[in-house]
Amino acid sequence: MIRCLGWKQGLLLIVGVGAALVSPDPGILVYADMARWEIQGRQRRNEIPNLGADNLTERPSLKYKRAFFVDWRAADRLKKQLLPKADFFLDTNGPVPKLVSGDCLRAGLKRVASRPFRVVPYFDPGPWGGHWMEEVCDLPKDVPNHAWCFDCVPEENSLLLGFGDVQIELPAIDLTFLQPRELLGDSIYSRFGTEFPIRFDFLDTMGGGNLSLQVHPRTEYIRQQFGMNYTQDESYYLLDAGEDGCVYLGLKIGVNREAMISELRTAQQGGPPFRAENYVNRFPAKKHDHFLIPAGTIHCSGKNSMVLEISATPYIFTFKLWDWGRLGLNGLPRPIHLDHGIANIVWDRQTDWVQKSLINRIEFLGSGQGWAEERTGLHDLEFIETRRSWFTGETPHDTT
Repeated sequence: MIRCLGWKQGLLLIVGVGAALVSPDPGILVYADMARWEIQGRQRRNEIPNLGADNLTERPSLKYKRAFFVDWRAADRLKKQLLPKADFFLDTNGPVPKLVSGDCLRAGLKRVASRPFRVVPYFDPGPWGGHWMEEVCDLPKDVPNHAWCFDCVPEENSLLLGFGDVQIELPAIDLTFLQPRELLGDSIYSRFGTEFPIRFDFLDTMGGGNLSLQVHPRTEYIRQQFGMNYTQDESYYLLDAGEDGCVYLGLKIGVNREAMISELRTAQQGGPPFRAENYVNRFPAKKHDHFLIPAGTIHCSGKNSMVLEISATPYIFTFKLWDWGRLGLNGLPRPIHLDHGIANIVWDRQTDWVQKSLINRIEFLGSGQGWAEERTGLHDLEFIETRRSWFTGETPHDTT
C-alpha cells in the first residue's frame, strides 16, 4: 500500500505493507497488490522474505506456510477495509507496475461477478507428478512433471482484467471480498461470509507416483485447534486412469489401530516402510469414477490416475501420514503430520461402509432429448453436491 499525504513542505509518500495504518489521514490511497502464486514464485527463488521477517533463504515450504497462515490472513483483514475505498490499484506482478483507478477496478469486478469467468490456472511440479496435463494442456516440458493444476482457487489463483490496451492481474480473492453476495448468492454468503468455500484443482499421477497418504481434520478438531468454522471435505472425480489406476480410501475391516500407529511411527523414524495396503483399502479407479472423501477419512490418489479434486476450502489443512519413503523435489524428506493425522482418523470408516457410502453414489435425476443428468456426489457429512450432465448436442442448462 502507498499512502500519499499532503505536507506543508510538499508531498509525503508512505510506502510499504500496512502503510495505510501509519496515518488515518485519507490522502490518496494506492493499493499495490500481487498474485499469490507470484509471491510464492519469488519466495521459491529466494527473492523475497515473509512479511516483517528476515528469512530470505529459509526453505520455500516454510515461507509458503507462514504466508498462508500468517501473512495473508493478516493482510486480508486490512485489504477488506481498503479495497472499497482505494483511489488507485497498482498491479506489481510484472517488471513494470500498472496503475488503474480504484473506481475502474471495482466496476470491472462488479461486471465479472455478473457473468461467466475463469481464473488464471497455475501448473506446478511435485514429487508424485505425472504427464497427462503436459499432453492434454500442451504445457512446456521445462519441469520434471506437472503434479498440480490450481484452477478456481480464489485464495491462490488470479484474475486478468482488461482496461483498454492495459491488462491488470490481481488476486481472485479480491473479487470475493468486493462482490461476495453477487458472486456467492445470499445463502452461501450468509453461511461463509467473504470466503469462496469450494475449490477445484487437478492432481496428475499419470506416469507418476502415489500422493501422500493423508487425512483432513474433522470439524470439531479444526475449530478447536485452528479456529476455522468448517473443514476440508472433498472428492476425487477421475478424468482418466491407467489400467492400474487406483485410489486409497478408508481402512480395512478389523484394522488393528495400535499396530497401524506403531508402524507409522516406526516408518517416520527411519524404520521399515509403512505397509499401507495392510491397513488401507486400495480400490481400482477408472475414468468417470467418483470417490467421496469426508474429513477424517484416510485417503490418497494412487499412481496413474488423473483426478479432478473438488473440495471445501477452509484454507489448506492436510495431515500427511506416510509419503512412501520418498524425497521432495528439493531432495529433502517432505513434512509428515503424524500426531495431527492420527488424532483425526475416523477408525470405523472401513471397507463395507466405504464401498456403500463413498464410491460412485450415482443417482439419476432426469433426462430429455439428447441429455441426462445425475447426482454423483452428495454424502450426509458434506455440504458439496456434484452433478454430472451427459449430452450429445446443444442443451439448455438452467443454473439458477
